[in-house]
Amino acid sequence: MSREVEVMAVTPSRSGHLPTNGLNLYYDVYGELGSTPPLLLIPGSFMATDSMRSWVSAFVDERAVIVFDQQGHGRTPDASRTMSYEQFADDAAALLRALNVEHADVMGYSQGGGVALQLALRHPALVSKLVSLSATYRKDGWHPSALEAIEGLTATAFAGTPVEKAFKKHTPDAAAFDAYLEKMKVLGIEDQNISDAQMRSISARTMVIIGDADAVKPEHAVAMFNLRGGGDEEAAASGTLPEAPAARLVILPATSHIGIFGQSALVAPMVNAFLNDVTPATPDLF
Repeated sequence: MSREVEVMAVTPSRSGHLPTNGLNLYYDVYGELGSTPPLLLIPGSFMATDSMRSWVSAFVDERAVIVFDQQGHGRTPDASRTMSYEQFADDAAALLRALNVEHADVMGYSQGGGVALQLALRHPALVSKLVSLSATYRKDGWHPSALEAIEGLTATAFAGTPVEKAFKKHTPDAAAFDAYLEKMKVLGIEDQNISDAQMRSISARTMVIIGDADAVKPEHAVAMFNLRGGGDEEAAASGTLPEAPAARLVILPATSHIGIFGQSALVAPMVNAFLNDVTPATPDLF
């Protein structure tokens, strides 16, 4: 049974385009930016701010939420520059600084999760906590069939979809959409290659979430969890967690890469507990 949260009719408190690194970057802010770190939500490949409404609804009662359209996505037109996870992370950092956000919690889905990792690596002072939702830190974390599916994408697959409509609203040239798609395929197939040492060096506490039928290999998620300080020998010995753990890992059953995106009602409370440093309760057994 789907656990997708009921989408509230939330309206951005602030929206607009920001000239950023050669882009005209579109963003939405929900709620008021204040002393509590806001949550920056980074959509996945081909997704835009509008697709994140259920996740905004799930978090906005507890904290301000920021969402933006990456290069060529949604209301942000494509540009002549190449695409990379590093460049997208720099775009996110520029947006946070333009909004006068000193620290943000960051949650990215799929490709957006990879961008979130790069943001934490390249701009560590900006990232308080990090949530990776169905994302990898290097190419071999994906099942090979997922990469093959990306390689086989064509413009025909997007004909009449919200992805194509949003792009052509600001750039009607069909050749421009084809060029954007080719750049996105290169980005997806080449992926990124974050080393184990770089993963260990991230200062932000990290939560790793995947589905057990995800495009992300379970063993890769476990490796990410371990590199981020997961696993507690003291907790293993005592059977208890006296304080919030250094890292958290969630693997949802019977959940695919796309399916996990519909589980905001189930996932958000766990993420909020992580962002709020909630220590799990220990029942009285003896």
